[in-house]
Amino acid sequence: MHEGVRVLGFGSVPLVLYPDRRFSPPFLARRSIRRFFRENRPHVIHLQDHFFLAKAVLAAAMEAGIPIMGTNHFLPENVVHHLHLSAKAEFQVERFLWARFVKIYKHMYFVTAPTATAARLSKQPGLANDVIAISSGVDLCRFHPGADASEIRKKYAIPNRQILLCVGRLDEEKRVEVAIRAMPDIMKRVDAHLVVAGKGKLRARLEALACELGMKDRVSFLGFLPDDDLPKLYCLADAFVMPGVAELQSSATMEAMASGLPVIAADAIALPELVHNGENGFLFPQDDARELALAAARILSDEELRSRMAKESLEMIQIHDLKKVVQRYEALYEQMIDMGSGPWRLRASTSESALSAT
Repeated sequence: MHEGVRVLGFGSVPLVLYPDRRFSPPFLARRSIRRFFRENRPHVIHLQDHFFLAKAVLAAAMEAGIPIMGTNHFLPENVVHHLHLSAKAEFQVERFLWARFVKIYKHMYFVTAPTATAARLSKQPGLANDVIAISSGVDLCRFHPGADASEIRKKYAIPNRQILLCVGRLDEEKRVEVAIRAMPDIMKRVDAHLVVAGKGKLRARLEALACELGMKDRVSFLGFLPDDDLPKLYCLADAFVMPGVAELQSSATMEAMASGLPVIAADAIALPELVHNGENGFLFPQDDARELALAAARILSDEELRSRMAKESLEMIQIHDLKKVVQRYEALYEQMIDMGSGPWRLRASTSESALSAT
């Protein structure tokens, strides 16, 4: 049990690229899944990906006649960036990964994605289902302005300067190096410090880059933060930067907005749905450190602009309130239960009419 919720685990093996992460091949999980369905008979099943475990769950759910839906958080870029393939090989891998996605998600009663951009991208590989855009949401009770951040500054030895914050995995598609490369230009205009929170396989390379640029004392790498520290860290910052180029929504950006921060984000994938250029922050061309620096310096050097953008972030994030997201999913679950009486057989016409009604 975790916070009142029953959590079931399966046998797993470590991922090659991420040894600290694990996955459950179907042959390890299939028997446990079937037994769990027989003993507990869930009313609905909600998949969050289309990989090994999801395939086993789908097969068992269809055997048991349990209605099932799926949410897509996936872009092939999240995988191919780590493989260092040629452009032609990357294209083939992307086609294969999207084909796997369609093979699983075509059986869903409902398919959702966190943004309109993600919904459109989910349709492109040939998925016949409609895709409903529902935000991943942010807990506005946990992330909000005004938390006392003094202890965080002391705990992580963060200097008393204007703070530009970057939160996320230190991996290729997050492009944290772009924020680091922007620091020398930012420093010409404002007395700023970049704080990077998160872990990943590129940390050593990013630390070396900061040293190479003479920014060792202007960039702090905090690693992974405990849950209690993260909301306070946002409140310590003056602005937030998200240079990632494969964001189907970006939870960190929503957390920053809920904490009352202006955002400087790459003009890539779904980030423009959260960051409206000139309103709650600025968008910069992806991988353009110079434009990132200009945007950051403009925000950090203008208190009135920073205050106006912070207020706009707080207003814009309200539609992403986690409570509202939960209500939308509960409504879909209720529809699935109503449609799922008797033996479960998904027909295209049934799926289309249900999605149109939603």
